[in-house]
Amino acid sequence: MPAAIVELRHGDYLISTDPERLDLVAVHRFLSVQSYWAQGRSFEIQRRAIEHSALIVGAYATGGEQVGFARMVTDLATWAWLCDVFVVPEHRGGGLGTAVVRTLVEHRDVVDIRWQFLATRDAHELYAKLGYRPLDDPTRWMHRGGPAG
Repeated sequence: MPAAIVELRHGDYLISTDPERLDLVAVHRFLSVQSYWAQGRSFEIQRRAIEHSALIVGAYATGGEQVGFARMVTDLATWAWLCDVFVVPEHRGGGLGTAVVRTLVEHRDVVDIRWQFLATRDAHELYAKLGYRPLDDPTRWMHRGGPAG
């Protein structure tokens, strides 16, 4: 069963978890060109990543232009991974990024999930305000690398 669609306002912005609203071209353009974690990611890989994520959120300016995005890969029961979070630079500074992330992490279908993860190079303070903290025992965790994508 798909996650419930949530729509709310943050000032003049619409924040929505409706995947039908997404501008995949805009999301891909930002992630593949401007992000440090997804540079060079192909459109097809990005499209598949979004398609297979149980929760997505977009932020939209007054004219409908997509200016923010995040997704959550989750089974909607036991674990979730928050990723691909961004707000375009000219729309930063007013709490939109926090509102986008809060919409996902407090979504009724995942709010009670015990294990919510993310990785960040430079936004630790932002995520700490939303309840994220370093792993208690990072030596327990492992990862398997593969080709860039």
